[in-house]
Amino acid sequence: MTTLATGTESLTRDALTVLQPGFTGTSAPDWLLRHLGEGLASVGLFGRNIESPEQLAALTAQLREARPEVLVAIDEEGGDVTRLEARTGSSFPGNHALGHVDDTGLTRDVAHELGRRLAACGVNLNWAPSADVNSNPDNPVIGVRSFGDDPDLVARHTVAYVEGLQAAGVAAVVKHFPGHGDTAVDSHHALPRIDADMTTLRERELVPFQAAIDSGAKGVMSAHILLPALDESLPGTLSPAALMGLLRASREDGGLGHTGLIVTDGMEMEAISGTYGLERGSVLAVAAGADALCVGGGLSDEETVLRLRDALVRAVHDGELTEQRLADAAARVRSLARWTRTAGAAAREAASGGAASGG
Repeated sequence: MTTLATGTESLTRDALTVLQPGFTGTSAPDWLLRHLGEGLASVGLFGRNIESPEQLAALTAQLREARPEVLVAIDEEGGDVTRLEARTGSSFPGNHALGHVDDTGLTRDVAHELGRRLAACGVNLNWAPSADVNSNPDNPVIGVRSFGDDPDLVARHTVAYVEGLQAAGVAAVVKHFPGHGDTAVDSHHALPRIDADMTTLRERELVPFQAAIDSGAKGVMSAHILLPALDESLPGTLSPAALMGLLRASREDGGLGHTGLIVTDGMEMEAISGTYGLERGSVLAVAAGADALCVGGGLSDEETVLRLRDALVRAVHDGELTEQRLADAAARVRSLARWTRTAGAAAREAASGGAASGG
């Protein structure tokens, strides 16, 4: 087992806080509950963790006994990507169907109902919606997960989805920044490359992300894709130019002005782990501006958590990652956790008020 890297208690807590790990089983393992008490602030759930709404609610209650303000994250897009209904298939239309109908009210209602069901089970962070413009019909990973191939259509439905989901008290994480729609390679298996120039990116890929940020989306997920127009060597998840210079920078400075959480796509995906290594890639991601590291779709054990925790602490001691950058990332995670608690209470109050007034 990995030994704890030398460092202060606050460094260790911050390193744990920026992780969003997964686990196996339908109840929380002891190691996960222990790390929640030590600073871990997020947990990612997958289809393997879910048998029924009742079981999921019991699982999230377990997590909250260890840490009341825990972010419980899931990948629930509806359509082809579902965790709540992984065994049967989603009963909700996916993005492509919603974009084809092009009724933003329907998209908002679908997202709100998804959010309501997630919140009822104790889930408060959704790695959704996909804001990718499906500009390449041969795209192997986005396809029907996109609202369509028109940037303005994708933008208005992304906004509707974010509004519906967050009105239910569940934070939206818009993905996959800066846009995964023009790729012909699946980043689960290799590093995709998009050769579009910045003008094209701003007129196509970035339009839905800007709209979502302007509408108050709480999070944005980075993509493991190489865009030489932004950064000739580093993929988006590891690129300061993409995360700090474009996503985080103010509108006045040419950025999108995102002030919320930046979450990475799965760090064990081959585009990162097969190119940079899991630990090295994770350090580079946080240094570049990521606030939360998603890991657990494939690697779902305590050893992974310890490896990443220690790698981050060690990087601070070695001068590869500033203590302030890590502290800022952890603070943003904790801030979002507080928001979900407040927003969840407000959503429940609104629902009960509506039920009372409606009879």
